[in-house]
Amino acid sequence: MTEATVTTDENTAFSEFRVQLWGLWKMSRPAQLLLVLVVYTLGAKIALSSGAALDIARLAFGATALLAVAASVHYANEYADHETDALTDRTPFSGGSGALVKTGLPRSLALRAGIVALAVGTIVVLVGLVLDVLSQPALALIAVIAAFGWQYSVGPLRLAWRGWGELDNAVLGGLVLPAYGAAVLDGPVWRTLLACVPFFLLVFANLLATQWPDRRADAAVGKRTLVTRWSPRRLKLLYVGSVGLAFGSLPVLAGGALPAVVAAASLVVLPVSVWGAVGYTERQVPFPSVAAMVALVVVQLLAWCV
Repeated sequence: MTEATVTTDENTAFSEFRVQLWGLWKMSRPAQLLLVLVVYTLGAKIALSSGAALDIARLAFGATALLAVAASVHYANEYADHETDALTDRTPFSGGSGALVKTGLPRSLALRAGIVALAVGTIVVLVGLVLDVLSQPALALIAVIAAFGWQYSVGPLRLAWRGWGELDNAVLGGLVLPAYGAAVLDGPVWRTLLACVPFFLLVFANLLATQWPDRRADAAVGKRTLVTRWSPRRLKLLYVGSVGLAFGSLPVLAGGALPAVVAAASLVVLPVSVWGAVGYTERQVPFPSVAAMVALVVVQLLAWCV
């Protein structure tokens, strides 16, 4: 074997390694991981506003474990949705990362990455328990996130394939995730759950919107999401109802679980949510729904800081 051949083989191996790294990065869904951290911070801020003490070590351990678990869930979803992602027309907010389709990498890479990420998250949680920087409630909540996050995509439940994925994802991202952020600081879990009801409802509406562009590809591979099961009219009623409940719950929660200033600030997002509701089932890019969800969590986080 000549030196030129060896060099070529090394360059090829390095190139393949770079492709794998890029694929793993894209499949981890960095933008979604950033949003996960924002929601986690919201839960932690609710805890602090309720009298919990700031503990950087707890927050760091909690965030590290959460990022690993969340990445593992994203990898599992990429693995399970390989067929539908290959068929659908991707948008910036739907259709998966597109990494497997674009690179031709084996879908088994996503599964292996998911298992490794889950193992890392588990190790961090166990170390946190040994060092007494993660509480039992926090352990229980992140276990729920891991279990039902994976069961969104893979067996035995495969909730997204049975019409329960939208609700599962909304409960995890809109309620359990901020509650975990509060629990990490030994904050009030039940108050956090109540305070995040409006956000949960907008997360659910957002999921109805982001599933819509994938409905034909999902149906073609037997993925029976709620969006593939229900008629456009019923879906629109559900979407409008979710948005209506989200903003209708604000005056009910104001002054109790939700400070009045947070409830009032949340109304800033109402026009964006109305925009999303008006065009739902008619537009293919669910930007208004995503924007409303992200705007609400950011606005509420800032309002909690007042």
